Amino acid sequence: MELIKPKIVPPLDSDFRPAALANRSFREGVKASGQGVPLAIALERRDGTRSRYDTEVFAPGSPRAAENLAYVERIVKFLLWQRGGYKVIIGGPREIGEHIAKVYSPQGERAFDYDFMGRQVYEKEFVVEITDADKVPPASEMSQALGRHLDGCRIGFDAGASDRKVSAVIDGQPVLSEEVIWNPRPQTNPDYHYHEIMSALHRAAAQMPRVDAIGVSSAGVYINNRVMVASLFRGVPRDLFEAKVKDLFLRIRDEWGVPLEVVNDGEVTALAGSMSLGVNSILGVAMGSSEAAGYVTPEGTITNWLNELAFAPVDYAPTAPVDEWSGDRGVGALYFSQQAIFRLAPVAGITLDENLGLAERLACFQELHKNGDPRTRPVYETIGIYLGYTMAHYADFYDLEHALILGRVTSGDGGQIIIDKAYEVLRAEFPQLAERLNVTMPDEKAKRVGQSIAAASLPELK
Repeated sequence: MELIKPKIVPPLDSDFRPAALANRSFREGVKASGQGVPLAIALERRDGTRSRYDTEVFAPGSPRAAENLAYVERIVKFLLWQRGGYKVIIGGPREIGEHIAKVYSPQGERAFDYDFMGRQVYEKEFVVEITDADKVPPASEMSQALGRHLDGCRIGFDAGASDRKVSAVIDGQPVLSEEVIWNPRPQTNPDYHYHEIMSALHRAAAQMPRVDAIGVSSAGVYINNRVMVASLFRGVPRDLFEAKVKDLFLRIRDEWGVPLEVVNDGEVTALAGSMSLGVNSILGVAMGSSEAAGYVTPEGTITNWLNELAFAPVDYAPTAPVDEWSGDRGVGALYFSQQAIFRLAPVAGITLDENLGLAERLACFQELHKNGDPRTRPVYETIGIYLGYTMAHYADFYDLEHALILGRVTSGDGGQIIIDKAYEVLRAEFPQLAERLNVTMPDEKAKRVGQSIAAASLPELK
C-alpha cells in the first residue's frame, strides 16, 4: 500500500505517514483502476450485536492486488479496537480472509489482539470466518442513554493512570473537586487500588450530608461494572486479578449500598463534552497517561463499542514507534498522550528525568514551556499535526460533528497550539471536513476535573 507524505510535516517526525492519507489513496486507486471488488467486514460481540464495515479492494490477479492485504489488516485492527468483537467475518477475496486469519492467531503478528479480544474481553475464543461479500450479515447495533443524572448527592471518581480525581456533587453543583497523584500500574497487590479508591470516595462523602450514588470513570474495558481489562491493574498477577479485581467495583457498590456505575473513561470524556457543549455526534479524546476516547451518537446515546483508540493505528510508517504493550506500530497512545510528550521531547533536545513519575515528568515539561523554552513548541505542534490527520481518519469511522480534546497534556496554552495545528491540517488536506467539524477544548477547570463531575451523573437513582 502506498504511503503518502503529508503536506504539513510534523517538525519532530518527518517519517509520519498518516493512515487517513494512505487509506484515501488506496480507495482512489481502486476506483481509478476499474478493477474493484466489494469487501465487507463484520465484527460480532458476545451480546449478539454486530458491526459491519464495507469497502472495495483490488480484484484478485490485478496489478495492485497485493496491496489489499496491508489495507484490510489495518482496517480490521482499527475496527477491533473501535467497535470490539470476538468474531471477525471477512467477505471478499479468499486470500484476504486467509491473511487476516493467519495474522490474528496465537502465532500471528496480532497474537496480542487475538488474546485480548477473545479470552480477556469477551471470554470466548477469537475466530476469523471467511465468506463471500454478499453473505456477510448486516449490522445489528445497540445504543443506550448514558448519565446526565444530576439529582441528589453524588460522587464522581476518575481513575487515571498517573492521578485520580474525585468530585462531590449536590444537585449538579460540585462542592469538592480534587486531584491526587498515584501510581497504580506497577502495583501487584490489588488492596492498594481498593484502599486508594475508597480513600477518595470517603473524602468526597465527607463534604455531603449523604451519598446517593457513585459514578466511576476508568481506563479499560468494563462490562456490567466488571473489570475485564484495565491498564490500572497491569501489575496484578492473573490469579489475583480474577479473585480480587474483576468484581472490585461490585464489592465497593455493595459496601456503600448505593447505585454505582463504572464506565470507560473515554465514554465519560464524550459525555462530559456533550453535557458541557449541549451537542451530540461528538468524539471525546482525553490525552492523559494514554489516549482515552468515547463517542456520543447523533441521538445522544452511547454504543457498546470499545472505543479503545489507544490501540488503533494512526501512522502507517514502517519506522513508527512500537507500543510496548500490544507490540504494534503507530497506535494512538504513542501520539495523543504523555507518551507522545516523552517520545518527542528528546528529539527536541529536552531531557526529562525518567526517575520521576508520569505526572511529575509532564509537569517539568510544561514548566519549561510556561517559562518560554523555545524547544517545547515543536512538541505541541507535532502532536497537533498528528491530531489533524487523525481526526480525518476517525471521521472515516464515526459520524462526527464535534471533537472535544482534553486531558493533562492539553493543560496551559500547549493545548491551544495542538488545536491550531490540527485545524491547519484539516484546512490544507481535508477542507470539507474542516468546514463541518468543530474541534474544541473545555475550559481549564473542566479539562482537569470535568470528567469526574460527568462520572457522578452516571447512575440513575431508583
